[in-house]
Amino acid sequence: MTLSRRAAPWMAAAAALLPSLGQAAELDGSALSALWGVPFAGLLLSIALMPLLAPIFWHHHFGKVAAGWALAFLLPFAVAFGPGAAGASFVHALVAEYIPFVILLTALFTVAGGIYIRGNLHGSPALNTAILAIGAVLASVMGTTGASMLMIRPLIRANDNRKHTAHVVVFFIFIVSNAGGSLTPLGDPPLFLGFLKGVDFFWTVGHIFPETLFLVGALLALFFAMDSWYYHRREEVLKVDPTPDTQAIGFDGKANFALLGVVVALVLMSGLWKSSVSFTIAGADVGLPGIVRDVGLIAVTLVSLWLTPKQVHEDNQFSWGPMQEVAKLFAGIFLTIIPVIAMLKAGVNGPFGAVVAAVTRPDGTPDPAMYFWASGALSSFLDNAPTYLVFFNTAGGDPAVLMTTLAPTLAAISAGSVFMGANSYIGNAPNMMVKAIAEDRGVKMPSFFGYMLWSGGILVPLFIVMTFIWFK
Repeated sequence: MTLSRRAAPWMAAAAALLPSLGQAAELDGSALSALWGVPFAGLLLSIALMPLLAPIFWHHHFGKVAAGWALAFLLPFAVAFGPGAAGASFVHALVAEYIPFVILLTALFTVAGGIYIRGNLHGSPALNTAILAIGAVLASVMGTTGASMLMIRPLIRANDNRKHTAHVVVFFIFIVSNAGGSLTPLGDPPLFLGFLKGVDFFWTVGHIFPETLFLVGALLALFFAMDSWYYHRREEVLKVDPTPDTQAIGFDGKANFALLGVVVALVLMSGLWKSSVSFTIAGADVGLPGIVRDVGLIAVTLVSLWLTPKQVHEDNQFSWGPMQEVAKLFAGIFLTIIPVIAMLKAGVNGPFGAVVAAVTRPDGTPDPAMYFWASGALSSFLDNAPTYLVFFNTAGGDPAVLMTTLAPTLAAISAGSVFMGANSYIGNAPNMMVKAIAEDRGVKMPSFFGYMLWSGGILVPLFIVMTFIWFK
């Protein structure tokens, strides 16, 4: 991807802030006012409302809107706390969080986009349910992003002869882009951070497998019933299928399966490899394993583009549009979320102290039900990875204790952070990528709040049932 003129505001901010980066200290959330969260709230409201109120403007200028809200935080912050503090926060978000995030997403997006499932699958309720079930299993092996990017295109193509397909994509986000990634650290970023903190690789599958099985099973059953109702309605199936039938189902771009394995290996390596070698970039520490992972992922992306035949990309209708949308919007999210996360990390001493205090019982012991809902509610709108860390540390931060004595609490934090990322389009990165790909293929997806009506009506009741069974 080439750097466009839309990146100019980000570069200008960086140039203004870089001179005194080394003078900054870690951001103290207890010293901040809740008003510093206004740019983040403004960006969320922009994502929610502008596609409805000003769709043409949003389509052409969403990157500028995200940049504007980021500057609405950075520039006043530089005035109030000095260029050093603002610059350090900017560089840390960029180098330690955003760049690795975008590199991984780009690698998975490119590799999965280079695999074309040949043949015309016919989107019956049984087939659609089977695809969602397969995607749920793959999500814990290759991550929710990898599984989503691999499976969403053939699922949309299989249903391109039907009038109603938005519900298929909504349930895909529920199951493949979120719930399915709850069993291993490879599945979702919060669990990977827990793995880096010392949680055993197989701890999660051993402690929230029943919850995952219940949630995925219930969603698959609900989807099959709903899809059957749509499917058997009069004139649901179009007379002419846009995708012609072929004799055999197969895969093109098979080399990308090996590259997908390399991506998984690189991510796993960065968590298992312990190295004392690190580099400090304007106050942000970057470890050697992370550098090797990111360089490797860039190499995988380039190799995939080189090896994948042009016809495969054409058949997949591969374009950079969805990736560009996610990259620009999440750049704004990663920056404006800086003070919000800092205030949460301040615990009871911060502006959001009531949220942190709510997860503790009167006798001082942690309340798993409150941890489940608090981590889940914040993960619905904030980045679920740092939200996981906030409550991981609130519960003591000792992996040995959390995996044993406080196992129900760690299970609640893990489940809430992963499962409830499906509550909104911005709860987990694959959500927005899937939405963008679906809309690019002509699927009329629900609006931001329309999607939340789906999640509120379907997911929240299931979460309430899970609370009474496992997290009471």
